[in-house]
Amino acid sequence: MADLIPAMEKALIDFSAGRVTQPVRSIISIDVAAATGFLGLMPALTPDGLGLKAVTFYPSNAERGIPTHMATIFLLDPQTGTPLAIMDGRLITEMRTAAASAAATKVLASPDAKVLAILGSGVQARSHVEALRLVRQFEEIRVWSPTLEHAKRFAKEIGATAMSVEEAVRDADVIVTVTSSKTPVLKGDWLKPGCHVNAIGACRPDWRELDDEAMQKSVLFVDSREGATRESGDIILSGVKIYAELGEALAGKVPAQANQTTIFKSLGMAVEDIAAATLVYHSYLGSSAVN
Repeated sequence: MADLIPAMEKALIDFSAGRVTQPVRSIISIDVAAATGFLGLMPALTPDGLGLKAVTFYPSNAERGIPTHMATIFLLDPQTGTPLAIMDGRLITEMRTAAASAAATKVLASPDAKVLAILGSGVQARSHVEALRLVRQFEEIRVWSPTLEHAKRFAKEIGATAMSVEEAVRDADVIVTVTSSKTPVLKGDWLKPGCHVNAIGACRPDWRELDDEAMQKSVLFVDSREGATRESGDIILSGVKIYAELGEALAGKVPAQANQTTIFKSLGMAVEDIAAATLVYHSYLGSSAVN
């Protein structure tokens, strides 16, 4: 994770600087006899690599005891198009998402942030705790989940306290929403002025995690303007204006507004997956050479 965070910073800066070729992800809705889900295809050509991620999202997998998100990443040689590697993308997706949030927190959150609130208790919640602890020294971590038993179990794992959603959010310096909710779970009335929110869930145009007040009272950063205005229900349905892409803030092209209430709406991008997969690939080559 310590290596992945700067890799995400570079990927986001490259994207916002126009150095990446990346269409908005193509989504196929799936409705079969036993379940509903989505298949997303995410190609990108970056300054460092070329590849494609195929990712599925089946919310009902949680009831089956298997991951809701599964993915495969195909890494290619940009000089010849030769396939270099095929990787399981599930862990990469978990880690790169949290690493991007850590990059956002690093530049957008108060330097003396002490209280972290995590709304959700799944794999993204765990990955975010790991990543955010690398960029801020939290003295208190609060956890809420729609299922109290899950919240208690997760809180025990990470040394946090499980509580109601409002109790978790009030006076928190950094908030992470990593739920599968289709309706708002975070209310703007609860937000401490100057706090920072990493909004990770609600990846469809008609899904929400944050209410209108939360969206409208905050300075909004996104990973991709084009992607956010097509995929994010939090943005589309609230009608809020995007202030900047995170890559612009990381590059110092726009003020980070760290003294304001900020939101980073993360939808995830192929450039992040290719950057992470390239890091894995070169680490593998290095370890193979040593061995």
